Amino acid sequence: MANRAKPAAELTGHVPQHIAIIMDGNGRWAKARGLPRLAGHRAGTENIRNIIRACEEFGVKYLTVYAFSTENWARPEDEVSGLMGIFDEVFERELAELLKQGARLNHIGNLEQVRPSLQEKIRRGMEATKDNDRIVFSVAFNYGGRDELVQAVRGIVQAGLKSEEVTEETLSRYMFTAGIPDPDLVIRTSGEQRTSNFLIWQAAYAEWIFPQTYWPDFGREELLKAITEFGQRERRFGGLVTEGENGG
Repeated sequence: MANRAKPAAELTGHVPQHIAIIMDGNGRWAKARGLPRLAGHRAGTENIRNIIRACEEFGVKYLTVYAFSTENWARPEDEVSGLMGIFDEVFERELAELLKQGARLNHIGNLEQVRPSLQEKIRRGMEATKDNDRIVFSVAFNYGGRDELVQAVRGIVQAGLKSEEVTEETLSRYMFTAGIPDPDLVIRTSGEQRTSNFLIWQAAYAEWIFPQTYWPDFGREELLKAITEFGQRERRFGGLVTEGENGG
């Protein structure tokens, strides 16, 4: 039997508070198995449950996943329709699991283009889990970083704030992610190395990791490897680390 990965206790002090994930590679995972693309997307959504559990085990307090971007509407109509159907099923089916796990569901993005039935399920899920505090699970759905910045600026203008009142903190308060700490670690699966309009404001100083694994196969052990690599990195935030810190 293979050795079990190191227990979460050994990661104390090295665990990112907030992990964000671009769940990439579903289509290629399906193609490699001779399956339709939607089968890959379905497998990808089912994998989310495993990663939430692993994040809780390792002590991660915030998990954000990129489920559907503002640009994804440009995909073939049958794929978009199929994705919406999968998301509809997932939000219905996984609500009980989120409650059981003590996870709080949060949505970031714009729901205006989303079918009303799915909007209602998302809102109902957020309301039902609002008092949970083990982990905050944010779903970036119909989300785009540039759109988020536009919406934030519009909010500031509508609030009538003066130019001198606009600071980085002000802008952050008008983002979809208001009240959530910036991600410490961003993971993009499948080996692709692009940010794809994801958390472009919030991830300015995040560490990025690009595992080759396709998202449906990205499990507990792969997450542990990413967290371990994160713990070995020296984060400077634009400055210098004092000699002796972080082994420097």
